[in-house]
Amino acid sequence: MTATTEAKARVPAMEGWFSIDENQPHLIGTQCTSCKSYFFPKETFFCRNPRCSGDEFDEVELSRTGKIWSYTTNHYQPPAPYMAPDPFVPYTIAAVALDIEGMVVLGQVASGVDPDELSSGMEVELVVEKLYEDDENEFMVWKWRPIAASSQPNTPPKGDN
Repeated sequence: MTATTEAKARVPAMEGWFSIDENQPHLIGTQCTSCKSYFFPKETFFCRNPRCSGDEFDEVELSRTGKIWSYTTNHYQPPAPYMAPDPFVPYTIAAVALDIEGMVVLGQVASGVDPDELSSGMEVELVVEKLYEDDENEFMVWKWRPIAASSQPNTPPKGDN
């Protein structure tokens, strides 16, 4: 008897928040048609810009790259509904200022990235990795990965500490 291994379906852990295209993943946000403000996750009811009263939005693909604004390593397991491995493994979260929109988006740092190698102002790109799996599916999530070290600035931008 031979064992057959069927590939599990790769599905987003949060439907409609990002694409799982391995080559060009994107966060999916919205842009207010009145004031042009961007939102992530998507806004559908009213514009969160206090100077706008818009209520119509276009769905948009957000930037795939940005700069680390801040980061930290989580050493404690968050409560449900977070799906943590058993036993819990610490992970690093980065707050990234998107290149075009300027908004800050949180996300885990990609697997294999040493938190000691991160710095504020470091350029990162969006990638998609497995968060957890069940019998049928691999649940994917966006993460941030540093762009090749050769393209990194030697010092953080002015104003960052």
